[in-house]
Amino acid sequence: ASRTVPFVAKAIGQPVAKIASRVMAGEKLSTFPPFKRELDYMAVKEAVFPFARFPGVDPVLSPEMKSTGEVMGIDRDFATAFAKSQLGAGTKIPQEGVAFVSVKDSDKAQILPAVRDLIDLGFRIVATGGTQRYLAKAGLPVELVNKVAEGRPHIVDKIIDGEIALIFNTTEGWQSLKDSQSIRASALNSKVPYFTTAASSRAVAQAIAALRSSQLEVRSLQDYYS
Repeated sequence: ASRTVPFVAKAIGQPVAKIASRVMAGEKLSTFPPFKRELDYMAVKEAVFPFARFPGVDPVLSPEMKSTGEVMGIDRDFATAFAKSQLGAGTKIPQEGVAFVSVKDSDKAQILPAVRDLIDLGFRIVATGGTQRYLAKAGLPVELVNKVAEGRPHIVDKIIDGEIALIFNTTEGWQSLKDSQSIRASALNSKVPYFTTAASSRAVAQAIAALRSSQLEVRSLQDYYS
């Protein structure tokens, strides 16, 4: 709540914490003007992580809070707001290049739209065995790349050599998480954007399309509130 409430307050332009404090002090909530306005913009919160400052640390998320701050991206549409949130958090969104895709079985169908979007935007796609076969069966041009355990040249070699611009990687189970540790570490060291859910993968594909179609616009929060 200590981080969510300030985000909500800034997103809607209402002093949520101040109102809550006055209610706790005895005032009636009904005495405050109701907030009924429908928002015609989107606000996206993104966490900022300090992994780059600690070499050797595995940048995997867990129940413990590891973020050191947050940023907000705001715009009239979700794709652009998401793009702003990533840029604000220090993630450089690539406009072209090679995307690496390796996802768990339950995410394969969900990742299809994002991969299709990237191909339409001119990206080349490489994937490990199971993901490559699934995407190829769906009619998508996807190249096969070795896992680390399958011998060189493998995906980590390609990341270190600067051949990979974007990574979609979801895991399931301890062994899968452990196997992908070298991918996460090399992506962090090489500053390659790394997305670990099907939802964020779809969002970044939409964000790339939005950045391609128009320049980012800077506006004050008051412009959105009015």
